[in-house]
Amino acid sequence: MCPQSLSLHTLEHHDAFIERHIGPSIEEQQAMLTATGFQTLEDMIQRTVPASIRCDIPEQLDSPRTEAETLERLKAIMSQNIVQRSMIGMGFTDAITPNVILRNVLENPGWYTAYTPYQPEISQGRLEGLLTFQQMIMDLTGLELANASLLDEATAAAEAMTLCKRMSKAKKANVFIVDEHMHPQNISVIQTRAEPLGIEVVVGDVASLMELHDYFGVVVQYPDTLGNVKDYQALIAKAHEQKALFCTAADIMALVLLKSPGDLGADVVFGSSQRFGVPMGYGGPSAAYFATRDAFKRSVPGRIIGVSVDSRGKPALRMAMQTREQHIRREKAMSNICTAQALLANMAAFYAVYHGPEGLRIIASRIHRLTNILAAGLTAKGVQLVNHHWFDTLTLELGFSRDTVYERASELGINLRKVGDTQLGITCDERTTREEILTLWKAILGETHQLDSEALDLELVQKGSESLPASLLRDNEILTHPVFNTHHSETEMLRYLKKLENKDISLTHSMIALALAP
Repeated sequence: MCPQSLSLHTLEHHDAFIERHIGPSIEEQQAMLTATGFQTLEDMIQRTVPASIRCDIPEQLDSPRTEAETLERLKAIMSQNIVQRSMIGMGFTDAITPNVILRNVLENPGWYTAYTPYQPEISQGRLEGLLTFQQMIMDLTGLELANASLLDEATAAAEAMTLCKRMSKAKKANVFIVDEHMHPQNISVIQTRAEPLGIEVVVGDVASLMELHDYFGVVVQYPDTLGNVKDYQALIAKAHEQKALFCTAADIMALVLLKSPGDLGADVVFGSSQRFGVPMGYGGPSAAYFATRDAFKRSVPGRIIGVSVDSRGKPALRMAMQTREQHIRREKAMSNICTAQALLANMAAFYAVYHGPEGLRIIASRIHRLTNILAAGLTAKGVQLVNHHWFDTLTLELGFSRDTVYERASELGINLRKVGDTQLGITCDERTTREEILTLWKAILGETHQLDSEALDLELVQKGSESLPASLLRDNEILTHPVFNTHHSETEMLRYLKKLENKDISLTHSMIALALAP
């Protein structure tokens, strides 16, 4: 059609967005309609969608905008957001995504369009990344088996509960004990999942509840939501005496310095891998991890990547286990979790590959050291801390309404966590700086606090810190596999990522057929 023959209105609102993003052309749509025996798309809808669920109300939409106009409108709306520095914690902490991973994985369609690796022969790169993720989780949790990720920490908590119900030898028990100091979203999802299953969830002080109930499982947070770092060995031993299983939601960065839950005796360890280089994304998504004992492998939710041998006798990777199996087992499936966060799990694994064990120790130690400096300044000025031990999170007991301090911090560009009427939570992370520590002191103590971060740091170095219990410090090596000790320069990492990408077929190459019949 000649542009000169079109009206100005049509020209102004002509937009190639539909043609670019909705694949079939008008001619191809008509060919499909002819093949299926319909005259028009409306005819197909009328004959295939039941009238009882069709909406017959006329559309009440604004006039269409072009793609460029829509993007400008969205940018204008987004510009009204006030983006503050989040130090709320609760399992969501800011992280630095290495540029080599940001550019070559998160922003690379060769990685972000690659779907679940149902066909291993075209997914060897993704599978190798996920196998690395599993090895990383096994090392940090001290357990024998890890899956290839789940949706998020809260749903992983619910999956831990159902695994305990299936595998615990306390068969007559129907109570699942939840520590009151877990992250609130974890408690909420556990309760939601338990209700239709008829499981009784009791929330409170774990030690007390274990004396009162006949239970099949227990779950705690390590460190807990207030920042406390506790030794759970005695409680784990007691649970095992009752033939119950013990689960731990663990901070993956804290595990770089802390003794692993597996070494403490835990049966299931889960958590979020978000702080290993995955952007916060305004609260999600973030790949969860899930680890347990080899004896429970057939009850693990999600997918497990394994090493096999191809027809030529060479090593090859595949999905060795997919215990969800809803497409086969339906209501008898072990899990209702479908969404494994393959892209984000791979990013977390590559973060560990890029930094290596020594780099991770430096990052974790720096986070902890800045938290110690913050705590030292606050306690020197008489602020009471709720937690006696911590990794990166402090809960302050102000003794007065928290709102004044909260608002002052907000005015300075920092969001803190409201815990109680007189309590505030602060979580440090990889992006925390000395300048932010000074800003926090200013918000909490006022302009004239006269604290010197350098002097406090020197004092802590000389005196030492007991903020992490000596009995809970990690005393074994992590990430000893060569993959975590090789690709530490940007060039080496770039080549490694490209090598893996070249082993895959993604939407940059072709459409990916799913569920093909054998």
